[in-house]
Amino acid sequence: MIPVSLNALIFIYLALMLGLIFSAWLVSTWSRRSRKRQAFRHLIRCSMCAFEFEDAAQTPLAVCPRCAALNERRRASQL
Repeated sequence: MIPVSLNALIFIYLALMLGLIFSAWLVSTWSRRSRKRQAFRHLIRCSMCAFEFEDAAQTPLAVCPRCAALNERRRASQL
C-alpha cells in the first residue's frame, strides 16, 4: 500500500470535486450559448417598425409581416 496522510486524501478529494464542478459549469455554459445562438439564428428586427420576427428563408431580403418593409439580413450583435 501507498502511505497517504489524511490531509493529502482530503486535499485530493476536494480538488477532484472542484474540478468536476468546474467542468460541469463549463459544459453547461457552452451548451447554453450554443442553444441561444441557434434560437436567434433566424430572428430579424424590422428597421422601420422595430418588430422582431423569424424568417428561415435564405433570401437576402426579408419582408416584415407587420409593415411589409424589406429588411437586410445582418448578424446579431453580441454585447
